[in-house]
Amino acid sequence: MTGLRLGPLVRHVDTTTASVWVETETTATVTVTVGERSWSARTFAVHGHHFALVECTGLEPGTTTPYTVDVDGERAWPQPVEGLDLPDPVIATLKPGKPLRLAFGSCRTSVGHDEAGNKEHGVDALRAYALAMAGVTADADTLPWPDMVLFLGDQVYADETTDAMQEFIASRRSLDEPPGTELKDFEEYAHLYLLAWSDPANRWLLSTLPSAMIFDDHDVRDDWNTSARWRAQMNATDWWHGRIVAGLASYWVYQHLGNLSPDERAEDELWQQVVAHEGPDELDLTEVLDAFADRVDREPASYRWSFSRELGGCRLVVVDSRAARVLDEDHRSMLDDHELAWLDDHMRGDCEHLLVGTSLPFLLPEGLHHLESFSEALAGGAWGRRGARVGEWLRQTGDLEHWGAFQHGFREVAQMALEVARGERGRAPRTVTFLSGDVHHSYVSRVRDVAPGSAIVQAVCSPIRNPLPRKVRFATAVLSYGIAGPMGAIAARSAKLPPAPFRWSRVRGPWFDNNLATLEVVPEGLEMWWKRGVVAGDRHDRPQLEEVARLVVGPASGADREGTEGTEDAGLTAR
Repeated sequence: MTGLRLGPLVRHVDTTTASVWVETETTATVTVTVGERSWSARTFAVHGHHFALVECTGLEPGTTTPYTVDVDGERAWPQPVEGLDLPDPVIATLKPGKPLRLAFGSCRTSVGHDEAGNKEHGVDALRAYALAMAGVTADADTLPWPDMVLFLGDQVYADETTDAMQEFIASRRSLDEPPGTELKDFEEYAHLYLLAWSDPANRWLLSTLPSAMIFDDHDVRDDWNTSARWRAQMNATDWWHGRIVAGLASYWVYQHLGNLSPDERAEDELWQQVVAHEGPDELDLTEVLDAFADRVDREPASYRWSFSRELGGCRLVVVDSRAARVLDEDHRSMLDDHELAWLDDHMRGDCEHLLVGTSLPFLLPEGLHHLESFSEALAGGAWGRRGARVGEWLRQTGDLEHWGAFQHGFREVAQMALEVARGERGRAPRTVTFLSGDVHHSYVSRVRDVAPGSAIVQAVCSPIRNPLPRKVRFATAVLSYGIAGPMGAIAARSAKLPPAPFRWSRVRGPWFDNNLATLEVVPEGLEMWWKRGVVAGDRHDRPQLEEVARLVVGPASGADREGTEGTEDAGLTAR
């Protein structure tokens, strides 16, 4: 026994500090040693599990230093991995003035990495990336290490569980009783995270590459907070309350806590209790955390999951597009007033690039966006009660619950983006780039007809590992990029919907591979590339990286023309 159940994960890192998260087997003191210096933290307990977050301070900017983790004085990390020669984990602080390089993606299932797992779920792009970073595969020399990785939702699937997860659930309760094969409580979430983060190669990557995270629907349940009707249906079950409390409580521990800077954690109501605890016994946060999760589900404005970071001259604003929704049909919005006000404060210029992370694409294909807008009007009673029932059925059945189906919030944020791009909120950045996942295919779109200033871009990377079946891929492409165009235009006119604040068009895509994307600040703007894992011969456990697409996004240089795949106009260059 090493004393570690899960981790370490390197989470928030800046020029002089680093946060290291772990889950231990028992109550313990966890010590992180970087070079000649060490920092320690005691564990706190939640539902019988033990966690610690060690804050390493006073580090040298721009340094890459191996580190170790001890649990109660015994070396727990790094651990040798049979058959896999992995380098020592490192903490890499940000270097002032260095151009940002950021990896991003979403949607990853946790299954085996053998031939059977790869056949059913495709090659895990994150694992292929890890092996390349670790120097295990031949493409290591050509992979520049990112400064951090941004996971844009669905790191875990609480509703669509794997065989391994179902086996664990069945050891605790009957799968014939609600919620069946879906997760029920914190213990099952803890096991789900164990499955997601314990593969040796991925575990090494997470112990070396700083990460930021935000949830999407499958972290809790498909279509989470689609509508008031959906929420009422869930509340009517005898298991939903336990699910949402466990989902939000586990999210705070496993994902959200590490998103925060030391100063932000110091202001967090739960973390304050952790650091204030004294005495010989371990702090048990179970009751407090469950009460907190129950409260923030009922009163979303009482807590903020969104966060923002300044990174090498760029600003990254990560937006909660799930828990802060307003579902009242008379005032539906992706973000409540409290969240919109926070975003309004952070949607500012005076940075090189403004990066907005939102799990759901802000800009779907334009026709599909209009269909979602139409479904909202229909469900809202624009054609009477019968039409409203049809509209509600359409949006739940067709997953029509992206930004287009929340027109109030969409228009508010679109106006913010335009004002930033036009230099009305400080000096215009070179791009306003939305980073998203969710839709199980990847693409790049851009806004047209923006006055000289920033380019407004949507970049999507999905999935990391959860591909659509090939027949569904074809149907998705035909609907999203073909049929939805004229249908959306007709629907928008029939509903007399006001025109969107701007128009946009596809630049590259779609592609449906499991992949992980990276962006880097370059002299021309933002260079972005998508890479997938491919198996050579029968080495299913050692996939190599292969490039899927690459392009450069530059600032708008005048009246934009409509972009099409492979074009090189208006500051967008395919490579």
